[in-house]
Amino acid sequence: MGKKAIVLAALLLSSVTAVFSQNRVQPVRQDIPLDSIRLSDPFILAHTKTSTYYMTGTGGMLWKSNDLKKWTGPFNPVKTDPASWMGKNPMIWAAELHAYKGKYYYFATFTNRAVKIDTVGGNIIERRASHVLVSDNPEGPYVPMADPTYLPANKPTLDGTFWVDTDGKPYMVYCYEWLQNLNGTIEKIELKPDLSGSVGEGKLLFRASESPWSRQNENGKVGPNKVTDGPYLFRTGTGRLGMIWTSWIYDVYTQGVAYSKSGTLDGPWVQENDPITPPNYGHGMLFRTLDGKWLMSLHTHKSSNGRTIRIPHLVEVDFSGDKLVVGTSYKP
Repeated sequence: MGKKAIVLAALLLSSVTAVFSQNRVQPVRQDIPLDSIRLSDPFILAHTKTSTYYMTGTGGMLWKSNDLKKWTGPFNPVKTDPASWMGKNPMIWAAELHAYKGKYYYFATFTNRAVKIDTVGGNIIERRASHVLVSDNPEGPYVPMADPTYLPANKPTLDGTFWVDTDGKPYMVYCYEWLQNLNGTIEKIELKPDLSGSVGEGKLLFRASESPWSRQNENGKVGPNKVTDGPYLFRTGTGRLGMIWTSWIYDVYTQGVAYSKSGTLDGPWVQENDPITPPNYGHGMLFRTLDGKWLMSLHTHKSSNGRTIRIPHLVEVDFSGDKLVVGTSYKP
């Protein structure tokens, strides 16, 4: 692993650590504009029963809004088990909220920094994995279920998301982190019918190196970037299965899209040649507003005075045809 890649990894960790720490100590505030919130990986659940939008992301906290304009929060919706592998105060990255069969599920990446599982290329790799919690309400509390682990303890995994495939079975789609395998992957694992655990082993969907648009320069050699980040699945109006995911073009955070030839998670997955969002936008997801409009929620990524700043952002999208088309910024 090159020196630049190690530096990039350190910067990424410092940025999400800062967001995590910030969200843990903030008091609850009201009527906060979306662009005044500092949040990575913003995920929004539009809840019709309460006419409320619930937003979470890295840091694991929860924000609420009735109109997408002004938000109240942050609230802590999570009750992890301190006796579990996560430890007493795990870092939480890329949290998501999914409604499924009358319950609400919290997909997130938990990191126990006190447990080291590997050292690769000078990077100490901490115990990190995608996991699922459950609640009867969208606001939580979200608590552990039956299985103590969903993914192998000796592999760093992250950014788990949810999908029910054409076989009717639920799956977690997640990243196996590049810091260990040196060529990040996106994989799937089957979940139990009530999402209380996983079934079998993970299966490779594609590797970071398959991206035609990402780039890195390592020791003078230019090639695809190693990072896979933020998968999210959708189906177009023509029935085509797509996945947005994020990597880098050198030091620019960038989001692309892939489509499955089979229309299932098994692919094969074909990467589009060009990114689908502007530079330094990424880790997106799609949701339908309470009045029926489809939007993408993602964050902007910029550096200012040595600090990484990530702000939630909404853009209009159209995938009623054969492809996802990203439009202009959405102002509620």
